[in-house]
Amino acid sequence: MEKSLALVVKVGTSTLTHDNGSLNLQKVSELVRVLADLKNMGAKVVLVTSGAVGVGTSRLRLPCRPKELPEKQAAAAVGQSELMNIYSRLFSEYGHTVAQILLTLDVIEDEVMRRNAENTFARLLELGVVPIVNENDTISTYEIERMTSFGENDTLSAIVARLVKADKLVLLSDIDGLYDKDPHKNPDAKLIPVIEKVDSHLQEIAGGAGSERGTGGMATKLSAAIIATQGGIPMSIINGEKPELLYEIYEGKNPGTLFLPEKREETGQ
Repeated sequence: MEKSLALVVKVGTSTLTHDNGSLNLQKVSELVRVLADLKNMGAKVVLVTSGAVGVGTSRLRLPCRPKELPEKQAAAAVGQSELMNIYSRLFSEYGHTVAQILLTLDVIEDEVMRRNAENTFARLLELGVVPIVNENDTISTYEIERMTSFGENDTLSAIVARLVKADKLVLLSDIDGLYDKDPHKNPDAKLIPVIEKVDSHLQEIAGGAGSERGTGGMATKLSAAIIATQGGIPMSIINGEKPELLYEIYEGKNPGTLFLPEKREETGQ
């Protein structure tokens, strides 16, 4: 495996937090340890993280996840600060520096801002920094109002993968990958190891949202797969409870569901 492998890893709220919404420090620590080790092995790592609203809700001691938009945005502001503080401290223990990048949908759509984002990512990775990415919830209302935009950062992670020209995109899920039916309801469900193309049948299988603490289910992961694979980037879904599976991804193995990249014709662009 080439030492300059660029890896984008997305982690969601359900993986980062306990059932009560508080940050699961053990899980976060385990993930950071693996990501730091991958950097030590030569990988370029970008972490796309959700969880700001959930962590902020806990930090503010709110009785439940906010329902009103201003309160959600306030919780996100508090939670994002808390998340970055923890990530920075944990990565620094392994000798690595992190940078915060907050994106909104218009950054992706505007050519100038998109190029600025590409340049920033490229320079940070050249400097050996770990960019930590989230949607700017205090400004953007897409993700926290509905699941049709970044889908708890599933879609955002695919866009980031294309911005950084990643070699691989990995989504950490609450299950081992994409199954032929809902494994929570069907014990005979079988894991689909390799997917060459996302079609209407797969989208029917994916269904709706998953964890109550998050907003993204398999449907948004398929949307992310389409964006990534159309850009020539393979995408994997693996179990977020086992961050050590990222070593297998780095070695070219398939411990979950692998979406193969589309073969694109040379256009000279």
